[in-house]
Amino acid sequence: MDDRYFPRNEVKEKIESADSITILSHLNPDPDAIGTALGIYTLLKEAGIKKVEVANASRVLPKYLDFLSGYGKIKEKIDYEESLIIACDCGSVERLGFMLPDRDILNIDHHKSNDLYGSLNVVIPEYASSSQVAFELFRKIFPVSARSAECFYAALLSDTRYFTTDSVNARVFEAAHEMVLLGADPAKTAYNFTQRRSLSSLRILQRALGSLRLYADAQIAVLSVSKEDISATGATIPDMDGIVDYARSLATVEVALFAMELEDSIRVSLRSKGVDVNAIAACFGGGGHKVAAGITFGEGSLQQIIDTIIAKIQDTGYINGKKK
Repeated sequence: MDDRYFPRNEVKEKIESADSITILSHLNPDPDAIGTALGIYTLLKEAGIKKVEVANASRVLPKYLDFLSGYGKIKEKIDYEESLIIACDCGSVERLGFMLPDRDILNIDHHKSNDLYGSLNVVIPEYASSSQVAFELFRKIFPVSARSAECFYAALLSDTRYFTTDSVNARVFEAAHEMVLLGADPAKTAYNFTQRRSLSSLRILQRALGSLRLYADAQIAVLSVSKEDISATGATIPDMDGIVDYARSLATVEVALFAMELEDSIRVSLRSKGVDVNAIAACFGGGGHKVAAGITFGEGSLQQIIDTIIAKIQDTGYINGKKK
């Protein structure tokens, strides 16, 4: 990647001139958000930067990521009032969940829908994960230890769905190779990702699969869970990560939708096999990537929201081969 995408001197100057640093990731973080934040946090701490903190505004984090360095240091609040903010994997400043007026923000991301809210933006949609962006950026500024590399590797593994997404290319495998050479343990990461599911995650999956509905000659698949489903199973938001992929795995399906009804909002995950679901999500104030996007609705009924999104998909011609 051309070095103009990586303003390393500017980033180094910002970090070295900052009295304190706060590393943030988006609300309800996925492994890319957490892994990227912890990878940066770990390498900065190991570089001798004493006043650095890592925080996330969510009450519940993915428990299976507790093997990553610095996981236990993640706070729910910001203690440094004038710190440099390093935002990880977050498309808009609102999704960070903190009030950050007039703060100096280094924005590190790979989402095409990122609105470039930082005072310095390192956003590369061509990259497979935010951790890949962070790894390529910071490895030329600070040493990357085995602990930091493991955080970046875990994030990359997750956001590529075990190297199966269309964002995977030779550069992705080169980055993963370098992370492993630095000390990331693929077997340890795979174990924590695949062998530590909670019982509640299986129970909510059962309910989601039981809700399966097909539309448009089985080209659209919908899964959903209600507030009652979530309460009855004891599931948390991290427990529901990946459910949408079960709908996408059906042979006939071009677009998959998973909707979860929370106490204060309805969250929708969209996945596809080539259809631009980022464009669909953008119609409702959401965003993401071409084949993976999300939307959050502050109000409305679960079925009405599902019906509205399905109508939009059909109205815009993204099914039946009309538009890709």
